Amino acid sequence: MLSRVASHIYWLGRYLERAENYARFIDVNFNLMQDLPMDMKEQWAPLVAATGDWDLYQKKNEGFERHQVMYFLTFDPDNPNSMLCSVTKARENARIIRENLSKETWEKVNELYYMLKEGFDKKVWKKEDPRAFFENVKNQILLLYGLADSTVARTEGWYFRQLGQLLERADKTSRILDVKYHILLPSTYEVGSPLDFLHWMALLKSVTGFNTYRRLYGNIDPSGVVEFMLLNKYFPRSIFYCLKEAERCLHCISGNTSDGFKNSAEKAIGEMRSRLEYSEIDDIISVGLHEYLDTIQIKINHISDQIDINYFRAKEVFVFEPASQSQSQS
Repeated sequence: MLSRVASHIYWLGRYLERAENYARFIDVNFNLMQDLPMDMKEQWAPLVAATGDWDLYQKKNEGFERHQVMYFLTFDPDNPNSMLCSVTKARENARIIRENLSKETWEKVNELYYMLKEGFDKKVWKKEDPRAFFENVKNQILLLYGLADSTVARTEGWYFRQLGQLLERADKTSRILDVKYHILLPSTYEVGSPLDFLHWMALLKSVTGFNTYRRLYGNIDPSGVVEFMLLNKYFPRSIFYCLKEAERCLHCISGNTSDGFKNSAEKAIGEMRSRLEYSEIDDIISVGLHEYLDTIQIKINHISDQIDINYFRAKEVFVFEPASQSQSQS
């Protein structure tokens, strides 16, 4: 496969996952606001912190009103990670490699793009209850995932898309967990209160893991939630699971059938997966969860850089490269 094609497929996976995460975060947070006590102010600032675009938001806005945050995260053309920008870049990547996609996949990506454009035209962020819009966006992206899983041959292209999706998912899980633990952490007298329970429940729902957690762990306990989202070996959105599957994708791409590594990307992800696999939650919390999660985000960026070096810079070719955080296309 050409490095140019591989890069577009990889970033198609990342951008779709990014938009789906944003839609879910906003939807869950809106539902949480409905359950908060009447005298408690809505909390939208943590969503901005979770995306890593805090500085950009503050340059453009004063305060964290609901409509401001929703516009910034969903439609703002100056935010390279907004849902509309992410879907636009996903569509552009898909257009460039259209011959490598199924007809149905291209059509659904196109529909998703126009769904976001219609939401912008209708000023969804100003509506009293915009949840239907975000639910539709989320379902459209999940439909795209279903099409890919059901119709695409398990060749290099499929693994590159999965790789991008999994690394993006691990990054966003780490960010939303970090935000809850440090920004939404209640004062001492609120620990274990109904309000604290609501926050942990919202956190689980933000990764679509509330029911799964209750079946595996029972009562909602902070350390249990952190372990579930960070180290669980079976939950598809846990950081460990995402990295384990991303490592498998890299091995399938390179043809590596051993337990070792063939390139620097496999080495980097193997080291990170191994460290997580043999970690215990009590040790992580005692060292400092924020520091641990911050390290994870840096390492995920490093893995993405190594993937770029090993697979996407093989030839001097044009790569669709919008500005964002610290990675090539991201």
